[in-house]
Amino acid sequence: MQSSLDDLLFFVTLVEAGSLTKAAEKLNIPKSKVSRRLVQLENTIGSTLLIRTTRSQKLTESGELLFQASKPHIDALNNVEEQIGHLVNEPVGQLNILLPLEFFNQVMSGLVAEFALMYPKIRLNCAHYSDVFPVEHHNYDITFVLHESPLPESNWIAKTLLSFPQAIYASKDYDIAHIREPEDLVDESCILAHQQEQWLFRDGNSLQAVPVHARVVFTSPEMRRQCTERNLGITKLPNYTCQLNCKMQKLQLTKQPVAQQLSVLYQSRDVPLKTRVFLDFFQNNVGRLEL
Repeated sequence: MQSSLDDLLFFVTLVEAGSLTKAAEKLNIPKSKVSRRLVQLENTIGSTLLIRTTRSQKLTESGELLFQASKPHIDALNNVEEQIGHLVNEPVGQLNILLPLEFFNQVMSGLVAEFALMYPKIRLNCAHYSDVFPVEHHNYDITFVLHESPLPESNWIAKTLLSFPQAIYASKDYDIAHIREPEDLVDESCILAHQQEQWLFRDGNSLQAVPVHARVVFTSPEMRRQCTERNLGITKLPNYTCQLNCKMQKLQLTKQPVAQQLSVLYQSRDVPLKTRVFLDFFQNNVGRLEL
């Protein structure tokens, strides 16, 4: 069959319009051109499709077969076109978000709830990961990453949003008098986020990596804080985790730990509207994370 998709769209429109005149108005072309296109299509098919009189038009058997076979596909394409139009012009669809474990749980749940109320046609799917970097995030539209070292190479677009200062903490009963330099931490019992962790300190324009020894490993920042309060060892935490009812002491070292960065990853610069409105909303409200 040599007829094109455009021919089939034209034919379905002509049949549904009910006349050449109405089809010409709907297609926004002259009536004479509609008539010529019908003749061309009939020549391509090799059969008469419409029997026309001055007052009506009627499908032939061949025309009925072509119409019934073409219409579902034309309707499906029109539906897809309409859905794509909504995606481009209206925030709709499912938005998949990947977050670090215990990432400002109360603040984030409030932000997500506010966003969901603002955009009721967006379905939100939020999941968490516990590794330093998300192992697999290609099924997600947006991934948030907390990191100290540069992000691994990838095809994703990365944008840094905030920087969180960090410090070394110990319980109020822990003897810290002898700890002044970062290297003094080497022989201390430490509570780490992962097994092979090194603590990074800012040394002018360079970094100093201190190999510390794990007494306990917890990916959860909250569990590291609680273990530190119970005097199991020393830990490194962002300062925001220790602002309220802090039961720990902060070590005053000659060098400060590297700040923790919050970056957001998304798949390309040509982001869908649903993703763009969430990024805009989050950036407008990201200051709440610093409280």
